[in-house]
Amino acid sequence: MGFQSFHGNEATVRHLREGLRSGRFPQALILAGPRGAGKYTLALMLAQAVNCLEPTQSDGLPDFCGHCANCVRIAESANLEDRVAEAVATRDEMRDTDKRETRILIQTHPDVLIVPPDPPQLLIKMGQVRAVIHAAYYRPPADAHRAFTIFTTSAFMKEAANSLLKVLEEPPERTSLILLTENPHELLPTIRSRALLYRLGALPATEIEALLAERRPELKPAQRALAARLAEGAVGRALTIDLDVYLSSRQDALLMLKNALREPDYSQLFHVTETYRGGVDGQEKTINLLRALGSLLEDLLLMIAGTPELIRNLDLAAELERMAQGITVDWIAATSRAVVQVEQGMRRNLLRSLSIDAMAVSLQDR
Repeated sequence: MGFQSFHGNEATVRHLREGLRSGRFPQALILAGPRGAGKYTLALMLAQAVNCLEPTQSDGLPDFCGHCANCVRIAESANLEDRVAEAVATRDEMRDTDKRETRILIQTHPDVLIVPPDPPQLLIKMGQVRAVIHAAYYRPPADAHRAFTIFTTSAFMKEAANSLLKVLEEPPERTSLILLTENPHELLPTIRSRALLYRLGALPATEIEALLAERRPELKPAQRALAARLAEGAVGRALTIDLDVYLSSRQDALLMLKNALREPDYSQLFHVTETYRGGVDGQEKTINLLRALGSLLEDLLLMIAGTPELIRNLDLAAELERMAQGITVDWIAATSRAVVQVEQGMRRNLLRSLSIDAMAVSLQDR
């Protein structure tokens, strides 16, 4: 247990632990890095190190035991997807009037508040920031512990972002706000200027393959190679990736691309898109499809650029090379914009199957 179980980015982790040792841990910080790089895991570790009842040291720096009551309770938030699913299920059982006023928050320890994007729009909303403000400014005066609030995304509603800015302008004592993001520029410049930025970089694919051989021995060498490339240097993504789900989504994404580049078979295409229905399952399936489509588009761009050794979908190298011969960089750019439009439509709760249909058909004209 402890920080030694965190893979990669040793310099960044050490710098943060030095801040804990000096007692000058920042009141607001941004952890930036690719999805699955360990941002959320590291944020929870920092909260454990501060609140540990039996604190230890490693390499001369503060560490946490991992087994005391506080460490265990904070660690219960580690599986964020399950905690969010439980919270959403609880909200769905409420009366309609209560449901509209209830926002998703995760708190398995009184001093650690986690703010995930609120479904179905998957944005941080005003009600969530109000809860953060209340928790930060109305803590018992005798409570000397440092509280942590962890925002797991940088996708804020405008009014929520403005309210958060007010908190950062007058930060409460004994509270640290941690914002997790894949792209810091999604945050308001005024928010970025009031928080310290730490970046988590990608690990080499060879290191991730070695880790997968140790932690996921059921994967064959070719599967480990594919998972390591798809993870883009993110350890967490590599360890948790479901290759069967990805390959299924990729098959649908390939169908869309092939229909756009040759005589289309709309009956087959619409039969596939019809399966992208509403609800949480449909939302997750759509997100997986868009990610697979984005991965293929990036590989096609690498093929056009003459760098096939950098592609992620190694098992499709020959097929991607053939497809790349009939497209241009402008077509890939236009298709990427279409993918982004579907993502934005999901936040506005548009019908997913119709949005995907419209995107797939529009690719014919690009």
